[in-house]
Amino acid sequence: MVYPRIASLKTIGAFRDRLRELDLDLPSDHELQSASESSMAAPIELTSGVIGNRFCILPMEGWDGTTDGQPTDLTRRRWTHFGLSGAKLIWGGEAVAVRNDGRANPNQLMMSDANLSSIESLRQTLVAAHEDHVGSSDDLRVGLQLTHSGRFAKPNDKTKAEPRIAQRNPALDPRLKITDDSTLLSDDDLKRLIDDFIAAAVHARKAGYHFVDIKHCHGYLGHELLSGFDRRGEFGGSFENRTRFLRDIVAGIRAEAVGLELGVRVSVFDFVPFCRGEDRIGVPDKLADPRLVFGGDGTGLGIDLSEPQQLMSLIEKLGIELVCTTAGSPYYNPHLTRPAYFPPSDGYQPPEDPLVGVERHIQATAEIKRMHPNLIIVGSGYSYLQDWLPHVAQAVVRSGMVDIVGLGRMVLSYPELPADVLAGKTLARKKICRTFSDCTTAPRNGIVSGCYPLDPLYKAMPERKALADLKSSMES
Repeated sequence: MVYPRIASLKTIGAFRDRLRELDLDLPSDHELQSASESSMAAPIELTSGVIGNRFCILPMEGWDGTTDGQPTDLTRRRWTHFGLSGAKLIWGGEAVAVRNDGRANPNQLMMSDANLSSIESLRQTLVAAHEDHVGSSDDLRVGLQLTHSGRFAKPNDKTKAEPRIAQRNPALDPRLKITDDSTLLSDDDLKRLIDDFIAAAVHARKAGYHFVDIKHCHGYLGHELLSGFDRRGEFGGSFENRTRFLRDIVAGIRAEAVGLELGVRVSVFDFVPFCRGEDRIGVPDKLADPRLVFGGDGTGLGIDLSEPQQLMSLIEKLGIELVCTTAGSPYYNPHLTRPAYFPPSDGYQPPEDPLVGVERHIQATAEIKRMHPNLIIVGSGYSYLQDWLPHVAQAVVRSGMVDIVGLGRMVLSYPELPADVLAGKTLARKKICRTFSDCTTAPRNGIVSGCYPLDPLYKAMPERKALADLKSSMES
């Protein structure tokens, strides 16, 4: 199916006309406010300090660490870009595994005694870049995302899945060649993993990070536990059991890393896994069980925020202020998570105009914010808006639909976008992410992640040709 590309909508009027054609309730301001008056420039108060503006950099892995989990020059360059972006909230910077079997790839960063100083140096690199290019870092908050990749773990070989799962899943198990319960984490396994999360948080505090994110999104272990309706034992079935993992990690961090702030990035809704259908367009997997969907309405293709709202209430009771909303999983329904015109190599053609997915993200986040006004909510899903991202960002923050706008892949191609918006500059169109998905296709095929179409460094790398050849072979 062919949809109008955002780049073809040359004016804000044309963009808003397209929203009306799709009958989408997606606010967008016709005029951008001056830097001093912009809602995006307003600071926001945490109990422990100030976030200086309303832009956030979301965690992005480069699949470019060392095999023992330390950063490389490519990792440090990315974090330098995060610092010079002008955003005053860095949500985790990078997904950092708390132990080896939870790594999503053999080059994912990993927290350990041996790696502490190098992961501390990433924060120092980021802060130095921020101070050099932006100014004071007093109102900059830098976090670290802690993760276990669960069923999507590939800790030792980029081509070999070594899943550790929370429960069986009829649609996802065959994709990972899971045929029995041998990959299922026991309750005792989870209790040991909780200790690993706590230990990693203690290290993060020593390294000077302001907060850690206890990752509960995108099909990874924390997220899968939220949908563990069929799991037996202490961590499955009831809402209380399905949130025990989070609660026990929080309790341990509060006891052992006193003063460290906490955040939770959550897939607040999900659909069943999709697969390629006729003409390579995404369709629901016929094997899918719609019961195993957190934030779903029971059909597998709709939203019910009742349990996610209950989770937000729990998060508030736990004394957590920072929540980042996202949706679905880039592994099994990427059109939901990262609306894009061009799908990744292992994906499918979008079954809807990607603008529909953007609105779904923003409206679900707005409903979370409406019911939980005291939480500081960071939204996701904005990169597809491209040229018109600042107009929508300003509108949703100004109207209180979200507190802070999170940017992911956009910053790989255009790291200075937040600073340019805040300075009232015209966007550099040649740097704007057009959602080519090379930053996903590359690592899914064992190549480091980056913006190969637009970033001069990656354009000049030999991996670019390898990626182009790979994509050509897949299309032929």
